[in-house]
Amino acid sequence: MNPGTLAIKHATISKKAEVSPIKVKQSDLILFTTQLSVMLDSGVVLSDALEAISVQVGPGAFQDMIEDIAERIKNGECLSNALACYPRTFNAMFISMVKASEASGNMSHMLEVLSGYLSSDAQTRKQVKGAMIYPFVMLLTAVAATGSLMFFVLPRFTKIYAAKGAALPGMTQALVNFSKFMGNTTVMAATTTLIICAAIFIHYWKQTVNGQKTLDWIKVHTPIFGPMFVDLIVTRSMRILATMVNTGVSLLDSLEVMQMSCGNYYFRRLWQATDSKIRDGYQLSEAITVAPNSDLIAPGILQMLKAGEKSGKIGSVCEKVSIFYEKKLQNSIKTATALIEPVMILVMGGIIGTIAIALLLPVFRISSVMAH
Repeated sequence: MNPGTLAIKHATISKKAEVSPIKVKQSDLILFTTQLSVMLDSGVVLSDALEAISVQVGPGAFQDMIEDIAERIKNGECLSNALACYPRTFNAMFISMVKASEASGNMSHMLEVLSGYLSSDAQTRKQVKGAMIYPFVMLLTAVAATGSLMFFVLPRFTKIYAAKGAALPGMTQALVNFSKFMGNTTVMAATTTLIICAAIFIHYWKQTVNGQKTLDWIKVHTPIFGPMFVDLIVTRSMRILATMVNTGVSLLDSLEVMQMSCGNYYFRRLWQATDSKIRDGYQLSEAITVAPNSDLIAPGILQMLKAGEKSGKIGSVCEKVSIFYEKKLQNSIKTATALIEPVMILVMGGIIGTIAIALLLPVFRISSVMAH
């Protein structure tokens, strides 16, 4: 590619980046970070390393982004500023750690640490998504089975019962009436419209402060899933704190990144208050203790943080806490899955069993009449 073409492409991509930031898959970002770390550790110049990676990536938005970053580096920009042009791909933590590595001159090690963090975070998210998908699939199965019985099997049985001229039992008649009601075109249209309106309302409502507070309160207080969400956020927060502090980023900058990354109103409020208290001269453990929603952090963590402050190894302690909570999160996921399975089986069995009994009751009645 000649310099003139690359300059035009650079200007085009930069303009697009301001209007429509590029978002790449987490796996691609991990591979990019790992490759860049290895190449820099091998002595390859940063701009050359980026160009080599862009060739391996192949055509697409991600390749264009890497080429644009390489061109910015050649024009004298530092890597952290070039990455900041793509905030949807490189978050505040990524940019802060790269900026710290530019000051320390140890970028390859910093990128290696970042790659490890991204891999661990991706694995944790995958586990939580897996636990959430299971009950959703079970629910869809229950809805599909119930719908099949209500709208395909029941009408055929109804015709048979009508041909026999026998009065239907109360349970069966109620089921038939409900099936006819739900099968009505007007009712279906109204129900669909109501569901769509409710979904739109919830989408915009959850973006308000009250919506965030309500939904986030439900997340952390739900009997089965609440502990799992709390463990997830604590794991992620402690992992961020450990990764950033251990690589030379200041505690206050780390807390700012934690606020943006926690994704929960009450934890965000906790870290904001902790940040404010530390600026007033408090130690980290003391600041968390007096902050609102401090009950979200277990007393054992506060004791460990206090010990880390005394020994000057706060980053190491946070890393141990994140490892402990990652194991605790895995146990929470197993517990949630183990509890959900029998509950969903009971619910599905109850619904389908009730419909089956309602379908068979007239058969028993007809058989009894014919026997007499």
